Amino acid sequence: MLSNGASPYAVQLGDVSKRYLLDPQRPWRLKDVIARPKSLISQLTAKEPFWALRDISLNVKHGEILGIIGHNGSGKSTLLRILAGISPPTLGTVEINGRYGALLELGAGFHPNASGRENAYVNALFMGMSKDEAKAALPSIIEFSELGPFIDQPMRTYSSGMYLRLGFSVAIHVKPDILLVDEVLAVGDADFQEKCFEHFRTLRARNTTIIIVTHNVDTLIDFADRAISLEKGRIKREGAPIEVVQDYMNALRRESPAMERAFQRALAGHLAQEAMKAGVVSAEMLGIAGSERPDG
Repeated sequence: MLSNGASPYAVQLGDVSKRYLLDPQRPWRLKDVIARPKSLISQLTAKEPFWALRDISLNVKHGEILGIIGHNGSGKSTLLRILAGISPPTLGTVEINGRYGALLELGAGFHPNASGRENAYVNALFMGMSKDEAKAALPSIIEFSELGPFIDQPMRTYSSGMYLRLGFSVAIHVKPDILLVDEVLAVGDADFQEKCFEHFRTLRARNTTIIIVTHNVDTLIDFADRAISLEKGRIKREGAPIEVVQDYMNALRRESPAMERAFQRALAGHLAQEAMKAGVVSAEMLGIAGSERPDG
């Protein structure tokens, strides 16, 4: 539910749960079809409940950057889809205080046979801009996307990175009060990712709320004010980003040594960079060039 009333929170979730009904995958034999056809039909048409989210209660303040981390299938994307109004909760309440922009799935809402320019205009309208606002914003959207002459080519010719550039550019030009971003930023090149994160800083200064799903530890620690980890559809840990990441890494250590080592390297790189900024160590001490980011 979208609310325009004054509230200290941009997002309020109360005991939100999401249930899907899945088709059962049961083996059957020919003799069962012959002997008990009605029973078999009943089995094949039955649905099995699957709870993607259970009892999620969460308040996000205006201007806060919330990071969400968790295993694949833990409910991260489902939560963002509920916040974006794409999928209603089965149980619980959702209150959104402000206009939101969302970048959840590459190509979502884009028509492959229409040009990038046409898609940008139509998507700006879908996200709440008026026709005049969309027309006025279009040159800036195109400039930020860096698509150049490709902006007038059909989007079926675009790479995944080009989809990202246009989708992100439209989302931020809606001037959202709340920006929802899924893991799609991972497909962008390093320069454009840095450009996106730099814009996050600008949005934060404007008191924009940002909720971002990511597996990138650096992103979570560098940009989030607070983080949550999801496990089997429930909030497992909530708090300072580095604490949530460490808890997540401890779980990975138990489940997958290879994954845990990867996260340890990412965390070591972040901590080394912070030590350099604070003047505790130098680039020479770490054996790297001063302009490079240590990777542990």
